[in-house]
Amino acid sequence: MIPEFTPEQKMLQETVRNFAEKEVAPLAYEIDRDERFPNESFRRLAEMGLLGITVPVEYGGAGAGYTDMCIVSEELGAVCCSTAAVWGTHSDLCVDNIRRNANEQQQRKYLPPLCDGSKIGGLAMTEPSAGSDVMSMKLKAERKKDEYILNGSKIFISNGPVGDIFVIYAKTAPEKGAHGVSAFIVEKDFQGFQRGKKFEKMGWRGSPTGELIFEDCRVPAENLLGKENQGAAVLMSGLNTERVLLGALSLGIARGAFECALKYAKERIQFGKPIASFQLVQAKLADMAMEVELTRLITYKGSAMADKGLHREMNLVAAYAKLYGSEVAMRVTTEAVQILGGYGYMKEFPVERMMRDAKLQTIGGGTSEIQRLIIAREVLA
Repeated sequence: MIPEFTPEQKMLQETVRNFAEKEVAPLAYEIDRDERFPNESFRRLAEMGLLGITVPVEYGGAGAGYTDMCIVSEELGAVCCSTAAVWGTHSDLCVDNIRRNANEQQQRKYLPPLCDGSKIGGLAMTEPSAGSDVMSMKLKAERKKDEYILNGSKIFISNGPVGDIFVIYAKTAPEKGAHGVSAFIVEKDFQGFQRGKKFEKMGWRGSPTGELIFEDCRVPAENLLGKENQGAAVLMSGLNTERVLLGALSLGIARGAFECALKYAKERIQFGKPIASFQLVQAKLADMAMEVELTRLITYKGSAMADKGLHREMNLVAAYAKLYGSEVAMRVTTEAVQILGGYGYMKEFPVERMMRDAKLQTIGGGTSEIQRLIIAREVLA
């Protein structure tokens, strides 16, 4: 069973939904068409105190939990996946990572500007030859006196082309494999840091994705996040919450597409009556509604477990939320396009964009294949 939202969470849901519908949705088509960063919405999210939603108040955050984070992700995702992705990359992958793992000095330095939106955050893990097999990364960090020298590159980095502060994973003891990885907080102005190619994508087009290059990049030793050679622990500390948050984003995409299809089916007249009166359309709507609701249940069960600190115990639920939610988003958006017919294939209707956005949900943050392996391992244990 998932708990009822608290009065504060219901208020958050209403506030973000109103913001999403009135301010984010009108920009979604343009942001997707022009592949541009949603600056207006990002600044407004900062003003609303949502860029550091899980960060303690003393560091400029809202002091809220993962259920609150999922609420924001769902509501933004229902109207503009790009905006939701930009926000999630910043608030979860970067900001919450620093909140969980940084020492007090690092938190005081980096969390306030990330929370107020004066700095944009990101996370860099994937490399050209290290995707699902992330521990095969080649980026090397060598300690020299009071700094580390980084050499290598990262690829497919969300917020990469615009970010100011990144959580970076690199090999400090390559011979130790997964036990030789360390995490660092890296600023874009550090000597030796440069941005590479910005990628054009099928979906998430307003969420900029690029390459980061490190050529003798000098990172102060004080920017080591956690302990040397224990970066795997830093990485693992956020995987389950990231997967649940992605489940919430998938939920938002699916819900948004379902609502568009439902509205259209009630209004579209064919053969003298609304197409919603035809049983084959009703069957599609019934399946879509059911899958959206099931995604909601497993996602918010996961967020409730995270809020209770059950991070290890939620491993299976997080994989369920990520896998099921992503595949529901793909099925529901596809059916929404089908219900809208020719109109659904046109860019002026949002379901076309939603279908493209949904595809990455089955790839990023751990592919559907990896989630199935996790689930099989858990149920066989």
